[in-house]
Amino acid sequence: MAGPANEDARRYLFRRWNSIHARESRLAWALTSPTALIVFGLVIFPAFFSGWMSFHDVSLRNLSSVFSAPFVGFENYVDVINNWAFKFHSLRSWGAAITSVVYSFVSTALTVLVGLLAALILNRKFRARGLARAIFLFPYIAPIVSVAFVWRWLLSPRTSGVLNDLLIRMGALSAPISYISTRGLALIIVVAFTAWRYFPFAMLMLLARLQAIDSTLYESAAVDGANGWQKFRYITIPELRYVLGAVFMLRLIWTFNKFDDIFLLTGGGYGTNVLPILTYQFTFKSFDFGKGAATAMILLGILLLFLLVYLLFFVRRGET
Repeated sequence: MAGPANEDARRYLFRRWNSIHARESRLAWALTSPTALIVFGLVIFPAFFSGWMSFHDVSLRNLSSVFSAPFVGFENYVDVINNWAFKFHSLRSWGAAITSVVYSFVSTALTVLVGLLAALILNRKFRARGLARAIFLFPYIAPIVSVAFVWRWLLSPRTSGVLNDLLIRMGALSAPISYISTRGLALIIVVAFTAWRYFPFAMLMLLARLQAIDSTLYESAAVDGANGWQKFRYITIPELRYVLGAVFMLRLIWTFNKFDDIFLLTGGGYGTNVLPILTYQFTFKSFDFGKGAATAMILLGILLLFLLVYLLFFVRRGET
């Protein structure tokens, strides 16, 4: 009896192994495994390892034996929070934490606003609309290094700088201004640069949603006597609100993590020091890898808080 039973079990397992569903499952695992390994190696493991380092004293002294680094608890976090470059001092010296929040929210809001205006313009029919869309995409697709150095050339503190030369010729200035080396003005320029560079992303998302709005809504509103502002307020904005929320949240997360834009423009100086640059300074200038990891974890915590607020106030309200 045992022999035929075992034979039936083997046949059953063989049929299951060679079934279409089993073959598709194995193919799916084979196709996704390389990506999963890359994500684990480049994202998941470094994230957990960074969290582990934030609780240990890791520096150049023990980098070769990092897993035997002494455990220091929350000492790295306390050192970061009490660091002069991190905390708020005065209205003239905000610290990296407040600067990151202000820079991220203001530049994201401006990015979405400019993207909305560009989407509204490109949603209308006019000659060379395709060319205009291509031109509007240039800031987003251009290499960051090239556009950053073009901005530095335009804002050069020398009289040969484009903006200084124009303003001096017009009589608006008597002497050149060092725009990206002036506290307060440097942060405004960084915010403007971020909005200019990333508004095409918001424009594309919003333009796609605008073109999906049923035109009969506007026709019905026109029959009822609604003007352009009323159509925009009561039709366009309600139709765009979920896309606006998603775009704002994505850009806020990406902007909060931004390093290259500010680093290439100002190097983090003159009131533009943000948490990603502070992480770089702790890690690769002071070679205090534990403190750099703690700064990165603080950055992650703030981002998770933003995400929680978004889920509570936008996603839940959308479901209800």
